[in-house]
Amino acid sequence: MARKYFGTDGIRGRTNEAPMTAEIAMKVGQAAGAHFVRGDHRHRVVIGKDTRLSGYMMESALVAGFTSVGMDVVLVGPMPTPAVALLTRSMRADLGVMISASHNPFADNGIKLFGPDGYKLSDADELAIEALLDAEPQLAVSDHIGRARRIEDARGRYIHAAKSTFPDRLKLDGLRVVVDCANGAAYQVAPDALWELGAEVIALGVSPDGININAKCGSTDPAALVTKVIETRADIGIALDGDADRLIVVDDKGNVIDGDQLMALVGTSWGRKGLLRGPGIVATVMSNLGLERHLQGQGLSLHRTAVGDRYVLEAMRAHGYNVGGEQSGHIILSDHATTGDGLVAALQVLAELVESGKPAHELLRQFDPLPQLLKNVRFKGGAPLEKDSVKKAIAYAETRLAAAGRLVIRKSGTEPLIRVMAEGEDEVLVAEVVDSICEAVKAAA
Repeated sequence: MARKYFGTDGIRGRTNEAPMTAEIAMKVGQAAGAHFVRGDHRHRVVIGKDTRLSGYMMESALVAGFTSVGMDVVLVGPMPTPAVALLTRSMRADLGVMISASHNPFADNGIKLFGPDGYKLSDADELAIEALLDAEPQLAVSDHIGRARRIEDARGRYIHAAKSTFPDRLKLDGLRVVVDCANGAAYQVAPDALWELGAEVIALGVSPDGININAKCGSTDPAALVTKVIETRADIGIALDGDADRLIVVDDKGNVIDGDQLMALVGTSWGRKGLLRGPGIVATVMSNLGLERHLQGQGLSLHRTAVGDRYVLEAMRAHGYNVGGEQSGHIILSDHATTGDGLVAALQVLAELVESGKPAHELLRQFDPLPQLLKNVRFKGGAPLEKDSVKKAIAYAETRLAAAGRLVIRKSGTEPLIRVMAEGEDEVLVAEVVDSICEAVKAAA
C-alpha cells in the first residue's frame, strides 16, 4: 500500500507545510494514541524533541492529540532520539515520540514513533496509523482525558545508561575530546557524559537558538570540528547530528572518519573479543567496497540492505547480528540500544582508543576505501528515474563500470532528491559516470 504520510524514517517535511503542520501533528497524536490504547491500564506516551524552533509547536499539538484520546503524556524536552527509545522502554510506556528532522535544516521537522519495546514502528503499525489519520477520532470522555507532565531527570537517566556501555575497567582520563553536538538534542548530555568518564571536553555546537541546529556544524558539516581538533591538539573529535543518532569522528590529524571505518573498527574488535554475534556486520548498499574486502580479510561478512537504518535494524534482528549501520554515521549496537546512538557508538570508539594506546589516526584508518562519489540532484516532482533518457544513461554507466565498480541510484525517502553514487578502482571514471547520470536526471526532472 502506498504511504501518504510516513517515509523511511517517520513523517518529515517543511514546517507549516503538509504534512508538518500543527493540525496534522495533533491528528498523529490522536491516531497513534488510538492505535496503542489497548487494555484498561492508564496508557502513556513519552515525547522528546530536538532544539528546532518548531519543536514547541509540534510538541503542544501532539500533547493535545494524545490526551484527547485518553493517553497520558510524559515530556522529556530536548533529548537524543535513542534516549526517547530508551525511556519509552524503561518507563513501560505504550509509545514513544521523537520530534526531529534529524540532520535536516531547522525549517524541517519530523515525527518518529517507537513502540513499547523501544524499536521504531513496523510497517503494519504505520499503515494502521495512516488509516486512522483520515478517520474521525474517537475522543475520550471527559473524565478519561489524558494528563501531561514533564520529568526533570531524563537527562541523567540517559547519561547513566550511555555510560554503562563503556567498560568499567576503563577511564577517559588524560584524553582531550572535542565534541560537536550540532546545536541539537545532545547539547547537554554528550559533553556531560564524556566529562563524567574523565575526558577533558571541548564542546562545540552547544548553544541552540532554535534555528542553528545542523548549521555549519555537526556530523553533516564537520569543518569546524576539524579546525578545533587541530587548534587544540585534541586526541579525537566527535560529531553528532541534530537528534544524536548519527556519529562522525575526526582523528588527531584532522581526518574525517565515516561510519564505514567505525563499523570496521567495532566489528573486528568485537569479533576478536568474542562479542560479535552473527557472521559479520550489517550495512547498506552505500557502504564502501573497501569495507567489505576488509571484513572478508578478517573472516567476517558484510550483509547489505537498502538505505535506511530501519532496514539495517530489520536485518540485524532477523539474522542475529549485533553490529550494523550506515556510512553516514548511523551505528546500531543492538546489545546497547534499539536504534542508532551516536554517543554510545562514540564511547565504543573511545574505549578502543584507550585500550589500544594508539593515536586516533592510526587506529581509525581500518582500510583504504575505493574511490567513491555521491551527488544529489533535486527535483520538483514526477519520476525522473522512470524517464527513458535516464534509464539509458544508467545502463551506459553500468557498462562502463562493468565488474570494476558499483552503481547505486535511488530516490531519497526524506527529501525530493535523487542520490547518485558510484565507486570503483578508477577515480576519474567514477566521477564521469556520476556526472553523466546527474546531468540526465537534471534534464529529465
